[in-house]
Amino acid sequence: MLIVNPASGSVAKHKIVPEIYRRMKALGLNFEISFTAGQGHARELARQAAADGYYAVLACGGDGTVNEIASGLIGTNTVMGIIPTGSGNGLARHLSIPVDVARSLAVIAEDNVITADYGTANASSFFCTFGVGFDAAVSERCARQKRRGVIMYLRNTIEEYAKFSPEEYVIEANGQVITEKAFLVVCCNASQYGNNAFIAPGASVTDGELDITIVHSGNLLSHAILGVDMLTGFIGKNALVSTIRCKSATIRRKTSGAAHLDGDAVAMPEVIEVNCHPAQLRVFVPTRLTRFRPLVTPISLFFRDLGLGVRRILHLN
Repeated sequence: MLIVNPASGSVAKHKIVPEIYRRMKALGLNFEISFTAGQGHARELARQAAADGYYAVLACGGDGTVNEIASGLIGTNTVMGIIPTGSGNGLARHLSIPVDVARSLAVIAEDNVITADYGTANASSFFCTFGVGFDAAVSERCARQKRRGVIMYLRNTIEEYAKFSPEEYVIEANGQVITEKAFLVVCCNASQYGNNAFIAPGASVTDGELDITIVHSGNLLSHAILGVDMLTGFIGKNALVSTIRCKSATIRRKTSGAAHLDGDAVAMPEVIEVNCHPAQLRVFVPTRLTRFRPLVTPISLFFRDLGLGVRRILHLN
């Protein structure tokens, strides 16, 4: 079952669906196509496909679409495949799945499957990241706008930074209690937000634990350096950053408010229970996974994305 979210990302789906159809036929894959009609529909379609005995459900969309489909497949034998066509594509990038139709379908054709963990924040599932603080405020701002893409995200980030105030959080994990006035707190099942912004380079979707990244309050210069460290993979060495690796945690804040699940804005109460659920989602991944190396990996990914962009412009893909 191929599930397409026609509203995700900035690439028109009427241009790429025929290509997906042609390439899947060439690979000898028998499939049906369903289009989502609104929020939550992808989850329903995936859940029904698993109940009907489909071998795999392929997600054509961004991290929100992947989140819904994965939520519908957890605990089943149905495998999830990702054809990343969103704005950030965080989980796909973490799993070394190319942000390219032909190459992502080639990964699915390899039929190499791992069983991945997922996280929950109260009753809500996440497969990449869950966060509160500045990144959640940016997600909330982006959700109010129709336009997507890196440029709009950067604009919203700058505008939100001008008025954002850090909050105090109490974090309980591994028998310890940490009280911190933090810029943001991110619970990571995977290593990045998307667009190769590495918030937890050491995170793994198969280790049975979450990496909680705490970014302490700083100034404009220190936060700018933090942004560079995220893009180069050196965030673990940044003085503003603390990391906790745990199976579960409780996050308390003084008021309810904004949060994000895999980049999508949600509202959460003052107390948030975060848990890792090991080995619950079967997913196609390349037979060769990229081992993360600071600076080297981000640079190679940058040039790979640049090459993809050039091929799209020249219609060589």
